Amino acid sequence: MTTMFARLANPTVFLVLTRRLLPALAGLTALLFAAGLYLSFAASPADYQQGDTVRIMYVHVPAAWLSMLIYTLIAISALGTLVWRHPLADVAAKTAAPLGACFTLLCLLTGSIWGRPMWGAWWVWDGRLTSVFVLFLIYLGLIALQRTIEDPGQAARAAAIMAIVGFINIPIIKFSVDWWNTLHQPASVFRLGGPSVDPTMLWPLMVMAAAFLFLFVTLHLASMRNELLRRRIRTIALLNSRTQPA
Repeated sequence: MTTMFARLANPTVFLVLTRRLLPALAGLTALLFAAGLYLSFAASPADYQQGDTVRIMYVHVPAAWLSMLIYTLIAISALGTLVWRHPLADVAAKTAAPLGACFTLLCLLTGSIWGRPMWGAWWVWDGRLTSVFVLFLIYLGLIALQRTIEDPGQAARAAAIMAIVGFINIPIIKFSVDWWNTLHQPASVFRLGGPSVDPTMLWPLMVMAAAFLFLFVTLHLASMRNELLRRRIRTIALLNSRTQPA
């Protein structure tokens, strides 16, 4: 197992492996979305209170889960950059941040659309919504920091420190509905007593969550490939500029 991970740490091996995996991952993602959208909008019933508005859940909830999962991945990659000096850790963190920002924005927008008919307002400053908005700002801060500092090594270390400090917001998001009074419903899927969602809604939600997860994995691996190739081109250009006569 250790040998396998050591081989994957080699950027060349990673590029070859992802080139083979990406077509299959893209196809699986498309199939999952086709099945998930059918189950969500054709097979699952409307809610007895919310009606068809509840179908926003099948996009909103997976986006919310991914917003936290991606940031957790960034924080782990930050440790890989600072502690283990993993060759791909910075690449993984840098390419995951824009994707995390997009999923977090999708979570905020769909939550606002869902909240309007349920709460009578597009936005309320309760614990869950505010902490997710802070997460979006942290994502934007990471992206800005990575692009502002010209030296790649310094940018990687600065972004890694910021990512680790910002991770404190993830448990705040998770437990905000338990710590403060909020309009947001408590956990209904991942809880000690088991899911409280009816199976006719739970299965479509799980399929859509899998589709979103594979979408992220596909986009992330493709982005990491592009970043590695971009860095190789930059290195070659720098070497050529140094070897050319004045």
